Amino acid sequence: MEETVEAAEEVEKEKKEAEGTEEVVEKEEVPEEEIEEAAEEKEIAEVKEEEKKEVEEEIVEERFYTIPLGKAWIYPRKKRAPKAMRIIKSFVKKHMKLRTEVEVEGEEEAERLVISDEVNEKIWSRGIQKPPRKIRVRAVKDKEGVVTVHLAEGD
Repeated sequence: MEETVEAAEEVEKEKKEAEGTEEVVEKEEVPEEEIEEAAEEKEIAEVKEEEKKEVEEEIVEERFYTIPLGKAWIYPRKKRAPKAMRIIKSFVKKHMKLRTEVEVEGEEEAERLVISDEVNEKIWSRGIQKPPRKIRVRAVKDKEGVVTVHLAEGD
């Protein structure tokens, strides 16, 4: 941690020297690799912040749901997890008011539904025979009408 701080200070010193404002401070020799790593870390942090801002701006609607999956247990053992996934899709389509392809024939393209990998892994975590009885999800609709289903925080 201290190395990155030292490397960052070194980068700042170099910038000041390039501008013409020099400070008289003893320079410690820092390998160029550490300076490059510190600069890359800053760039990565800035890119992540920008992506978060873009994602937050694109969200039109966000809702949290607890989806009951008990009806999946009525089906045969080897068909329960796939049925649970279909239940999630139909629940989200109904509650987020997604237009289907049949309704949209003359208009623009239909709105899409995307289920994230984390939800899929949660459903399939105990195998095909024993999906969870219920699942807590976060449904997010963006500007284009694409609804993405994520696992709710803390699950």
